[in-house]
Amino acid sequence: MHYYKRNLGDYAKKAGRLTMLQHGAYTLLIDSCYDREIFPTLEQALEWTWASTEAEIEAVKFVLSRFFVLDKEGQYVQDRILEELLNYHKNADINKRIADEREAKRREKSTNRAPIVNEPPPNQEPLTINQEPLPNINTSICPPDGELAVDSKLPDCEHKAVIDLYHQTLPTLRKVEVWNETRKGYLRQRWREVADELAQTKPIQAPDVLEWWDKFFNHVGKSKFLMGKINGRDGRQFTADLEWILKPSNFAKIVEGKYHGS
Repeated sequence: MHYYKRNLGDYAKKAGRLTMLQHGAYTLLIDSCYDREIFPTLEQALEWTWASTEAEIEAVKFVLSRFFVLDKEGQYVQDRILEELLNYHKNADINKRIADEREAKRREKSTNRAPIVNEPPPNQEPLTINQEPLPNINTSICPPDGELAVDSKLPDCEHKAVIDLYHQTLPTLRKVEVWNETRKGYLRQRWREVADELAQTKPIQAPDVLEWWDKFFNHVGKSKFLMGKINGRDGRQFTADLEWILKPSNFAKIVEGKYHGS
């Protein structure tokens, strides 16, 4: 997400008493959260703001303690940013569906154009929750406005278990050798989105979420493009890895069946 609205009056009301150094730390932090679409640990926050001196480090720590909430995963989360990220993805998915429907209608009228390699047919079914055998997550991936928050009722992210499922189900894809903070952040966010969606219908525990991931990785394995068995439009061979799969835009497209065309 490379654009967001900034209400100057609201910002001044909440952060008007910050020092110039603290203002800079806060601005860099919120810009980075919107751009990366994840929330930082303390280590990441210092890296994202390039804080190096003692004063800069203290400014970052103060802003995190004042304007963010530390969750159980060690990430500093701000509900306002989280809500806007969810709305952004929700609207983007709606616009994409409209565009896809328009494109499908256009293709139906055209009989001379050859099908595009790697694009799923118009009736390609996305990965859904309410249809067997896959437990569902909506193609928008995100729940309604602002409902995804730091929820103590949701099971904690099982990093190792998800990575083990990835290795077992997709042994030909690149193995995970380094599990750094950026990759942890991607998985935490995707885990929360899936867990939150599953929890809309019944109380859940970690095994319920892991069952969804097991079926999701099997879904990935059915894509010739993601598995590197066919070339992309540019003629080059592409093979997915776990970090690429977990990025917000890629994850949503996989769930929707974007890469499962013949």
